[in-house]
Amino acid sequence: MAVNDFDPPDRFVAGTVGPPGQRTFFLQASSGRRVLSVSLEKQQVAVLADRINDLLDSYAGGAGADHAATEVVDNAPLDTPIEDEFRVNTLSLAWDEERSRVVIECLDRDPDDPVGNTDPEVLTQEPRLIRVVLTPARARAFARRAQSIVAAGRPPCPFCGGPLETEGHICPRANGYKR
Repeated sequence: MAVNDFDPPDRFVAGTVGPPGQRTFFLQASSGRRVLSVSLEKQQVAVLADRINDLLDSYAGGAGADHAATEVVDNAPLDTPIEDEFRVNTLSLAWDEERSRVVIECLDRDPDDPVGNTDPEVLTQEPRLIRVVLTPARARAFARRAQSIVAAGRPPCPFCGGPLETEGHICPRANGYKR
């Protein structure tokens, strides 16, 4: 398996490219001059941020990580050029008890389903993995940024919860009328 370790990274952020409704979501890790980007779904970013917060609340004593996270805020854009190494299929999250660190792994395929991907090009390649190890403060700062980029998309319809386009949308709860 091809493994790229960032322990610790100089930078680990979530970011987007494109206008709301057409955004592509990325995770980007860098260490020195090495920068790695992977693409993933908006929902994966949202769930990862939520689970990091849950993990920190359970294991890292949330208040300490909250206070320290304000010192490591990173609101800079993604580093360019943005070329994704692969599209994330599976994310895993763990707490390293000995080091008191958050471990995030991004895989290009499901390790429990080696033949689930039928693309012959992918099946001939070794599985690819990016592993990032973060302090609780940096993990909390990452989660906050991830939540803010997810929330920066199109506002939800107050009736059905679906995303609103600038020209409105056909709402199923309003019997198909545009709002």
